[in-house]
Amino acid sequence: MARTILRGGVALTGADLSPQPVDVAIEHGRIRSIEPRQDAHGDDEVVDMRGRLIVPGLINGHFHSSEHFQKGRVENLPLELWMQYMRAPLAVELSARQTYLRTMIGAIEALRTGTTTVVDDLIPGPRVNRENIAAALQAYKDIGIRALVGFAMFDRAVIDHFPFVDEAFSPDEIARLRALPRPDGMAVVEMCRELLREHHPRKARVGVIVSASAPQRCTVDFLRHCRRFADENELPIITHVQETRLQVVTGGEFYGMPMVEYLDRVGFLGPRTSLIHTVWLNPRELEALARTGTTAQHNPWSNLTLGSGLQPVREVLEAGVNVSMGSDGTCSTMTANMLTVIGSAAGLSKIRGDDYTRWLSAKEALQAATQGGAKGLGFEGELGVIRPGAIADLVGYRLDTVTFSPLNDPVRQLVYAERGQGVDFSMVAGEVVMRDGELSRIRERELLAEIAREHAALQDRLAREEALVGPIVAAMDKIYRRSLAVPIPPDTFPARILR
Repeated sequence: MARTILRGGVALTGADLSPQPVDVAIEHGRIRSIEPRQDAHGDDEVVDMRGRLIVPGLINGHFHSSEHFQKGRVENLPLELWMQYMRAPLAVELSARQTYLRTMIGAIEALRTGTTTVVDDLIPGPRVNRENIAAALQAYKDIGIRALVGFAMFDRAVIDHFPFVDEAFSPDEIARLRALPRPDGMAVVEMCRELLREHHPRKARVGVIVSASAPQRCTVDFLRHCRRFADENELPIITHVQETRLQVVTGGEFYGMPMVEYLDRVGFLGPRTSLIHTVWLNPRELEALARTGTTAQHNPWSNLTLGSGLQPVREVLEAGVNVSMGSDGTCSTMTANMLTVIGSAAGLSKIRGDDYTRWLSAKEALQAATQGGAKGLGFEGELGVIRPGAIADLVGYRLDTVTFSPLNDPVRQLVYAERGQGVDFSMVAGEVVMRDGELSRIRERELLAEIAREHAALQDRLAREEALVGPIVAAMDKIYRRSLAVPIPPDTFPARILR
C-alpha cells in the first residue's frame, strides 16, 4: 500500500528533537513510523526533507475570517470601541465569491506561517447567508488546511451586551439599536445540525463546531442549549470570556460575579470547551477551569494590540489548566501568523515580574500552540504531536535560513525568531499542501490579485458604513470610562502595567 515517506529531516518528536535525521512514514493520513531509515516500495512517494526541521503544524485556536477584508483599518482603540467599527462593515453584504476570497486570505497566511489547523469563529452578519457559508467552507476545502468553523451565535441584542447603556445612550437610540436585525441563534444551531451531516470535525478535515459568542451576549437558556448541542454531538465549543476589564465589570453588573464563575454555576464549563482570552482571572476561576477540564486560550498578540491586558499564563498552568493559543481577528491584529503569537507569548511573560523562573519558555509556548490546542478541541494525542498514530499535520522549516544560522536550539530559534520565511513544506492529513514554498492546491498569485480587485471595489461601501459609527463609539467611550470607576474582585490577577 502506497505511503508517503518524509526522508532525512530533523523531527520534533514529543518535547525533544530526534538525535539524528529520521524518515517519517505516513499512511492513510496518519504517521505510521519514525525510523532512522525506511525502505520505499512500489508506489511510495519519497519527499526529501534533508536540511529541514519537521514540526507539528501549529493550531490557531481562534480567528474571525469575517474580519480579513478589514485588516489594518483601525488602531489604538480598546475592544469595546474597536468592535463597533468591525460590526459596521458587516452590514456590507458580500457575494459568495467575495466570501470565498476573504476566507482565503487567512487560510493562505496560516499555511505560509506554519499553521495547519484554524478555528474560524465566523460572524455571519445581520443575517445568515447559506451560500456564503458554503463558500467559506469551500475555500478551506480547496486550499487543503484543517478548519473548524463556528458561527458566533447569540440571542441578545448587541446594545444589551454592555452595562450602563441607559447612562450612555438615549431611549430612542436604545430602541433603535435593539431593533437592528440579527441572526436567530436557534436557527444558527439548526444550521449547524444540518452541516454536521458532512462536516463533523472527527470525520471531515473541514468541520463545524459550536460558538456561543460570549456569556453576556447570550441568555442562560441559550448558553445551556449550546452546551447540550455540543455534548450531544461530541463537538468542541468556544466562547469569548473576560478579555477586558470592562467584561469583568459586566459580569458583576449582570450576574453578581465574574463570568468564569458564572459559567461554572450554570454548567457551561467542561472538556472540549475553550474560553477565548481569559485575561482577567481570579484564583476561584482557575480552580473551576481545572476542575472541569476547561481550556483557557491565550491570545497575547490580540490582547496587546487592543490593550486588553496579559493573561496570567504561569498561574493558569500551575493550576493545572490546559492552555491553547489563537491569533484572533486580523482587523485588530493585522495578522493570523501564529509564529508571532507564540513569540509574543514567550516574550510578554517576562514583564510579569522579576522571578525569571516563572517566565514562559519557548518550549511551553510551542506546546500550547500545538498539544494544548489539540487537547482543547478534543484531539489530544492526535494533533500537535509527531508520533506513530498521530494525524500527519506537519510543517517543514528550512534550516539553511538566517533564523537557524547558527543552529543552537531549534525550538527557541523557531519561537523567538522564525516568522514564516523558512516554511517551505506543509502537510495536512497526510496530503502535501505546500512543496518547495509553493501552495500546491491553489493558484496563489491569481487569487491574491483577485482579492485586491474585489477589496478595492468594496472600499466606498466600507467607508460609508464606518462613517456611521461615530455616535455609537462616543457613547461606548462613556461606558468604557464609567467602568473604570467600578472595582473588580481584589484577588484578580493584574493584567496591565498601570502608571
